[in-house]
Amino acid sequence: MYVVRPVERADIGTLEAMAAVSMPGVHTLPRTREGVHAAVERSIASFAAKVDIPSEESYLFVLEDLRRREVVGTAIIHASAGSNGTYFAFRNDVIQQVSRDLNISHSVHALTLCSELTAYSQLSGFFLTHRERAGVEAALLSRARLLYAMLAPHRFGDRFFVPLAGRLDHEGQSPFWNALGRKFFKMDFLEAERLIEGARNRTLIVELMPHYPVYVPLLPGDAQAALGQIHPSGQLAFDLLTQEGFEADEYIDIFDGGPILQAHKNALRSFCGSQRLKVANGGAPVEDGQELVDYAVASTAQSFRAVTVRCAPLECAQNVHLPREAQQALGVTPGDEVVCLRIGSNEGDAACL
Repeated sequence: MYVVRPVERADIGTLEAMAAVSMPGVHTLPRTREGVHAAVERSIASFAAKVDIPSEESYLFVLEDLRRREVVGTAIIHASAGSNGTYFAFRNDVIQQVSRDLNISHSVHALTLCSELTAYSQLSGFFLTHRERAGVEAALLSRARLLYAMLAPHRFGDRFFVPLAGRLDHEGQSPFWNALGRKFFKMDFLEAERLIEGARNRTLIVELMPHYPVYVPLLPGDAQAALGQIHPSGQLAFDLLTQEGFEADEYIDIFDGGPILQAHKNALRSFCGSQRLKVANGGAPVEDGQELVDYAVASTAQSFRAVTVRCAPLECAQNVHLPREAQQALGVTPGDEVVCLRIGSNEGDAACL
């Protein structure tokens, strides 16, 4: 069984080992020991803070394999992007150009530097040690942080976004960066990423990036082809996020051109498709031929935990039957309230409740 829970100081050693793994692109875990320690301490302080308005809080969750007692994944949600500055991105725009004398009218795709995502809540840091063979626990890891946001709405904004790593070439370079950012920063992609440590709120960005629209047809072909394309390692996260309700196309990352998915919370299944049920001792009887469904089940108590349970559909239920192992992992007993959300390949069959 897997459980998603807030990070603890005892997890630091494992997170340091994860950070040492070569990971393409950006939007991942901190890559230094100091960065990992800072992220863990910031998360612990954020969970403990009494929050009225979302600000600099950052919540780091880990996925733990309970049978092996091993942390195998991470996911982060930042309360307010750019809380200590401004979050910058490129917005996809269409500029209409008309010449009445020549009777010519056409549309031009352009990129405009913008700060519209500032104060949105941001998802990042999604990482699995066994991504290639991940099962329903991947959906649990991705969704749990949003279930926490649903349970504590005062800690987060009404809109969420997720930047995904963009396409790189075989040398680990970004065609988009080489065509645009390199011209203004005078450094290669990896050097620039190390300099700003994945941040998109540094003053030097607005100081150096072009302030006027960038006409996409003037970019080289490989840079145009990379726009809005994800690195292969990000396909799993992209699939999970689009199933959740996130949409792409409006914004791209200013460094590698990767897609930025965004959505209002009311469009996300964790908010509109979850239901609160009372815990009952498991196993509920299953009728012959009845389909079993995977659910993410999260505790509503102060100590947040989430696990997966496979059971009969719960849409018309008043109770959820949890096996003892799941109750222990969540820290709940019969009669306690939990939140349930259908996940997996059949989740689309359940409409928002």
